[in-house]
Amino acid sequence: MQFKNPELLYALFLLIIPILIHLFQLRRFQKVQFTNVKFLKSVKLQTRKSSQLKKWITLLTRMLLLACVIIAFAQPFIPNTKDFNESQETVIYLDNSFSMQANGSNGTLLNEAIQDLINNLPEDEAISLFTNDKSFRNTTVKALKNDLIQLSYSPKQLNYEAVFLKGKQLFSNKGEATKNLVIVSDFQQKENLLSFENESDIQLKLVQPKSTLVSNISIDSIYVSNTTSKTFDLNVKLSNEGKPLDNVTISLFNNDVLLTKSAVDINKEVETTFTVTNNNVINGKLQIEDSGLQYDNIFYFNINSKPKIKVLVINEITDDSFLKRIYTDDEFDFKSNKLNALNFNLITEQNLIILNELNEISNTLKTALKTFKNDGGKLLVIPKNKIDLNSYNQLLNELKINYYSNTNKTQKRITNINYNHPLLANTFYAKVTNFQYPKVENSYQFNSNSNSVLSYEDDSPFLVGNANTYVFSAAINSENSNFKNSQLIIPVLYNLGLQSLKLSKLYYTIGQPNEIAIQTSIGQDDILTLGKEDNSVIPLQKTYSKSVVLETEDFPDTAGILNVKNKNQVLQNLSFNYNRAESNLSYYDLNTLKNTDIESSLETTINNIKSNTNVNALWKWFIIFALAFLIVEMLLLKYLK
Repeated sequence: MQFKNPELLYALFLLIIPILIHLFQLRRFQKVQFTNVKFLKSVKLQTRKSSQLKKWITLLTRMLLLACVIIAFAQPFIPNTKDFNESQETVIYLDNSFSMQANGSNGTLLNEAIQDLINNLPEDEAISLFTNDKSFRNTTVKALKNDLIQLSYSPKQLNYEAVFLKGKQLFSNKGEATKNLVIVSDFQQKENLLSFENESDIQLKLVQPKSTLVSNISIDSIYVSNTTSKTFDLNVKLSNEGKPLDNVTISLFNNDVLLTKSAVDINKEVETTFTVTNNNVINGKLQIEDSGLQYDNIFYFNINSKPKIKVLVINEITDDSFLKRIYTDDEFDFKSNKLNALNFNLITEQNLIILNELNEISNTLKTALKTFKNDGGKLLVIPKNKIDLNSYNQLLNELKINYYSNTNKTQKRITNINYNHPLLANTFYAKVTNFQYPKVENSYQFNSNSNSVLSYEDDSPFLVGNANTYVFSAAINSENSNFKNSQLIIPVLYNLGLQSLKLSKLYYTIGQPNEIAIQTSIGQDDILTLGKEDNSVIPLQKTYSKSVVLETEDFPDTAGILNVKNKNQVLQNLSFNYNRAESNLSYYDLNTLKNTDIESSLETTINNIKSNTNVNALWKWFIIFALAFLIVEMLLLKYLK
C-alpha cells in the first residue's frame, strides 16, 4: 500500500493524546456512607472493574477512529502495475508519410491512429506530438484536435534514428517522471537495418498498424526516345508491389485534355510507350486507376519549347566542316569565325565556344573567355600541333583545368573511355571494350591524369573536362589524328553541345536539391517566381547574362505543374512529382527488436500507459471504518453498563 500524501501520517502521533487523557484523568470517586459496609465493598469493586473495561474499549475505538481519519487524508492506494509512476510524460511520433495512405481495418492507417488519439487520450492530459513536418510541444488533445483532423500527408519521412533523437528532445528535465516515447508508423522497410538506442530512462513503445493492401501500382519514371522531326516516343515505367494485375489502364493528358490511353498487364515491372507529336508544348499528366496508395497514381511532366543552342567556332586556317556536320541547324545555331575578324560581342551570347587549333590565345580573347566561362558558358579547346604553350597554359590555369606540361611525339592509341564522366553518362548502352581505336601522331602531356574523359593506352588523358571547360591533348586534324573518323567524336561533341544549354528536365522530384536553368535575360533588380496563380514563392536563384538558375528543395511540397514567371510573364512550366520510395509494401519485423513494447493498435498502447497511473484508491474504505468506529463508540457509551 502506498500513500499520495504520506507526510500526513505524522499526525498518527496525535493518538497519544487520548491515551494520556485515559491514564491521567483527573476525575475522583466520591465516598458515600452506607450502613451495610460489607455489601457496599463488593458493589464498589464490581463497579470499578466494569468502568475500567468500558474505558479501555472506548479508548480503542476512539484511537481507531482517529487513525482511520488520518490515514484517509493521507489517501492510501494500491498500484495496478509493477511499473507504477504517478508522474508520466508522453511524446508521440505520428508518421504521416505517403505509405500511411494504405488501408487498415478502419480506413487509412493514418486516420486510424488519429482516431485512437482523439478517442482514448484524456482531453486535458499534457502530451508532445510531432510528425514528419510538424511539432506540437507540451499541448493537449483538446488543443490539437483540429490540427489532427486536418493533418495532411508529407512527401518527407524522418528516418527512425532522427525520430528517436527528436523524441528525446521533446521530454522535459524531470528526472522522476516515466518517459514514454510512442512511435506510430507502418515501419516501411528501407535499405538500413532498423535499430534504436537503448535508453534506460525512456520507455520505447512501437505501434505498427497493419495494412490490408495486397498490391500497389506506381508510375515510377518517364523518358523520351526515338525523336524525329515530327514525333517522339514517351516511355513510361511502372512497378507493382504484390500480386500480378491485368489490363491496367494508363491515361495521357495534356492540360487535362485526354490524348490517348493504353492498357498493360503488370507483374513486377512493365514499360509502355506513347507516340507524341513533336514540336508541341505539353503540360503532361499520366494517370492510372489503382486501389492501393493514391499518391503515386499521377505523374506530371513538361515538354517546353526548345531554343536552338548557340555554338561559336573560332578558327585561324583549320577546316571546321566536321563540326558543322555535328551541330546541325535543327538543334544548333552554328557560327564559324576567323580569329582576326572575330566580333568579341558575340562571345557573351553563345552557349558553347570551340577554339579550333589556334596558334596562341591573346590576352583580349583570354579575358573574354574567362568572363564567358564565369557566366555559365562551356568552352572546348582543340590545340594545334605547334602552339604558344605559355598563352594556352595561362588560360587553362585561370579556368582551373589540367594544363600542358610538355610535348610527346610518339604515336598513341585512344583506348579508354570514362563511362562515369558526366559528359558520357547514359550515352552508351554497354561498355565497349573492343572497337577501332583512333590514334594521334603528336600530342601534349597534361600535368595531371584527373578529369579524364578519353585516355590513351598508357592511361594519360586524350580529353579532359570539368563542369565548364574541356581540353584535347592533341590536334584532331587529318594530318595528326583519325579521331574525326572515329565513332567516338559524335557522342563526345554532340553531348558537349547539348550540355552547354541547361534545359529544364521532363520532371523534378520533390524533396531533392534541383538546379534548373531558365534561358532568359532579366533586369538587374528583377527576380523569377515559381508557383501557381494562388501560391508562388521566390526560390534561390543565380542570375547570368543568358540564363537564371533556380535552386529548389523544400519548395514545392505538392506535386503538380508550376509556372516560372518574370513579373506577369510566364517563361515556362516545370513539373514536380513525389518520390516513389513510399510505394514499397515491405515492412520491418519488429519482433526482432529488444527492450521495446510492440503493439498493432495505438488504443492498446494508450491504455497501457494510463494503467501505469491507475490505482485502487483506499481512502473511502478508511472513511467508512472511521464512521463505523464512531457508531461503535456511541453504542458503547449508551448501552455498555
